[in-house]
Formats: sequence, C-alpha cells, structure tokens
Amino acid sequence: MNAPRKQTSQEKKGPATRNRLSSVATAIHLLKAFSENEVEIGVSALAKKLKVAKSTVHRLAQTLVAEGLLEQNPQTERYRLGVGLFALGTLVRRRMDLPNEARPYLFELRKLTGETIILGIPSDGEVMHIYDLESPQALAMKSDLGARKPAYCSAVGRAIYAFAPEAVVNEMLAAPLKRRTPKSITDPDRLRAIFAEVRDRGFAFEDEENEPGIRGIAAPVRDSTGAVIGAVGIAGPLQRLSMEALEAFSQPLLAAVATISSRLGYTAAYQHDLGS
Repeated sequence: MNAPRKQTSQEKKGPATRNRLSSVATAIHLLKAFSENEVEIGVSALAKKLKVAKSTVHRLAQTLVAEGLLEQNPQTERYRLGVGLFALGTLVRRRMDLPNEARPYLFELRKLTGETIILGIPSDGEVMHIYDLESPQALAMKSDLGARKPAYCSAVGRAIYAFAPEAVVNEMLAAPLKRRTPKSITDPDRLRAIFAEVRDRGFAFEDEENEPGIRGIAAPVRDSTGAVIGAVGIAGPLQRLSMEALEAFSQPLLAAVATISSRLGYTAAYQHDLGS
C-alpha cells in the first residue's frame, strides 16, 4: 500500500493564501516593468509585459495608485511610478553605508576635477546611480539619481563587473547587447578583454560608448570582505576631457575609492600603486 503523498508548502497554505502571494508577486513585477526608457506605460502594454489579463493589471494598478506607489497621467491614462516609492527609497538610502561614507570624498573629487561625480552599484547586470554630483560648469554631464545604465558600456559598470564572478559576467554578456552609440562595444570577447584591462590597472574608461559626447573614468569600491560593491565615476564632455585628461584623474580617483573602501572595513593593501 502506497504511503499518502505529503502536501507541498504551497498546498498547505490553501488557495486564498496562494492567490494573495500571486497578486503580491504580480504587483512587484508591475512596478519593475518601468524603466528609464519607459517611464509611462498603459494597461495593455503592462498586461502584455506581465502576461496577465488587463483586468488584473487595472485592479493592481488602482491599488498601487491608492497607496502612492503609482500615479496615473490624466491626459494619457498611462501609469508611472509614484512618489511613494521615492519616500521608501529614501529610507533605504539613509541606512546604506556606502553613500554615507562616500559622500565627503565625492564632494572632494568634484572640487578637484570640476566634473560630474557618480556613485553606482550593481543591479541585475546593470548599474544604478545612487549618488551623483553634477559639475558646476555650464557644459556638463547630467546624471539622474536612480537611473539604471548598461554595465558593459559605462565606466562605472565596467569598474564593478570586471571583478564580478565569471558566471555573473557570462550571464550579462549572453544577453543581447544594444549599441547605445556608434562607439558602443558589444562583442563579448572584446568586453572580456576590457574587463581584464580594468583588473590590471584598477580603473575603467568609457569613450562615448554610453552617451554621445561623454567620456568617463571609474574605479571600484570594496567592502570589508574585499568584494566590489560599487564604483565611483568621473564624467564630462569630450570637448573638455581628452583621454589623457581623464587618465590624469586616475590618481585622485584611486585615492578616493581606497579611502572609502577603508571606511567600509576593507583592510587589505590596495592593489594598485597610487603614485604610478
């Protein structure tokens, strides 16, 4: 006689609980559907993205609007992320050690260079800007707080993912890599070679590969375990920044990330000679 089959954890929770969990997951996926390139999305497009019925999207969207996590454009009736998310994100940001420890050194870098300073962290094969200080000069790179950028073609992304586990890099490079500018490099082998150069010298470049007319340099920040948890970047217009000028920023940049890493508990000797 066969022993009775044990119930799975989902079966034990019952239909009502499973439905609630499913709704929560769908609501989370709905919020994640928005991006820098799609700041407003209609019900039909959301339903297609999430592969659920329009009625489900409408119900969840209205609930999120009521809670301030979404807003609805009265002209287009499309949805966009609400200020409630910004408030929640601010709470998260307040308890993040990285921006708190990095802040004074980011201001110092901007004072030394006169260019836009960026602090980025890894985010699912991309980088997210969690702190930015725009250049005081009239002609400057504009950086949006919270913006997500492809890692393969930005200096901040390269400075982070050059030190990522091989499996993470392989997954990122296996995805379709779009050419954001005519100078974007999308060949996986060339990008792996660039990552190797970053590991060798300790900092990364970008030369109009993420945005036309913008060049940048970035170096990684490490935590107490030695893991790279983010990167500090310096970026500006090519009219003012030659590649030689960018490389001259490498010494103050490496000094800054070494200090920030030390304040985060990284005690190993920094791998690159700051005076070289």
